[in-house]
Amino acid sequence: QVQLVESGGGSVQAGGSLRLSCVLSGYTRRTYCMAWFRQAPGNEREAVAHIYTGGGRPYYTDSVKGRFTISRDNAKNTLLLQMNSLKPEDTAMYYCAAVWSLCSTDWHAYNYWGQGTQVTVSS
Repeated sequence: QVQLVESGGGSVQAGGSLRLSCVLSGYTRRTYCMAWFRQAPGNEREAVAHIYTGGGRPYYTDSVKGRFTISRDNAKNTLLLQMNSLKPEDTAMYYCAAVWSLCSTDWHAYNYWGQGTQVTVSS
């Protein structure tokens, strides 16, 4: 059974940093996509960043480019999201997701989800 478990959320002031982690366990394939999504109350779930194990450049939504970095620790089956220069508009529930295919910015394409971790940025 595939499981995704996130950690690392919290509350910070604007300009601060947080690092989110997501541990993937259970069945996996050699190539797959892992992503971070976020959803604020009243908003659509949006793709923040994604990375494909088969190679290629990671994707970032425009609003986080230059501030967030997605990476994988293959030995630990862990997905990371380093978030720097946080802004109040980054406040949301952040979700880790995986799909056994190419990446997509459409959350409907993902089969597996973590429980979410809250990120709150105060001004």
